[in-house]
Amino acid sequence: MLKHILVVDDDPEIRTLIAEYLEKNGFRASALPDGRELMRTLEEHAVDLVVLDLMLPGVDGLTLCRELRTKSRIPVLMLSARGEDVDRIVGLEMGADDYLAKPFHPRELLARIRAILSRASPSDAPPEAEEYHFDKFRLDMLRRELHRDDGTQVPLTGSEFELLAIFLARPNRVLSRDTLVELTQGREAPAYDRSIDVRVSRLRQALGDSRENKLLKTVYGEGYVLSAKVERRARSVEGATRRK
Repeated sequence: MLKHILVVDDDPEIRTLIAEYLEKNGFRASALPDGRELMRTLEEHAVDLVVLDLMLPGVDGLTLCRELRTKSRIPVLMLSARGEDVDRIVGLEMGADDYLAKPFHPRELLARIRAILSRASPSDAPPEAEEYHFDKFRLDMLRRELHRDDGTQVPLTGSEFELLAIFLARPNRVLSRDTLVELTQGREAPAYDRSIDVRVSRLRQALGDSRENKLLKTVYGEGYVLSAKVERRARSVEGATRRK
């Protein structure tokens, strides 16, 4: 599956050039003119890295990067027409993974993106392992295990785990079938794919929610919603390893 890069820049020529260059070099690229739709786009689409311009109309790139870091670990490459060290340092302090001053050579941009994605690859152990607590369950993101409050483990297939994690990251929000298909399978999924309905049904069965549908509710004509209070916790990998 192609890595998806989201380019946020108010210059239409730069947006187009970057997107086209990335697509010619084996990436999938999308673009936004400002940050107004950034968070919604990241919630509704599977994005692997954000190329974020510092000087944007409305909310600037630094503020967007800081907000993004409170909600996600998606890598960020900051762009700026100002190359001063203070801007680079502030950008990195706000959570950017790298900083590139304009004008730049497209090959350097490509090299930096590849380097960031390589560092963020699943083969590198993350510094923290998340847990989601909801209803009477706990989902361990590091060990990919679902447990009830009494400690018993609920068997999940890989696809059921991925689907549950998607819902838990977006609780009490209606997710359309198209959104769920893209987040689980990517753009290459066939149009009008109804397999997501089967996966939701199986996840309901695993949660013991197949009859009353109290947790995973169907919103007819729109999609599905996880109706639950979700608490997200982080713990160290070292602590998780000791409990194995």
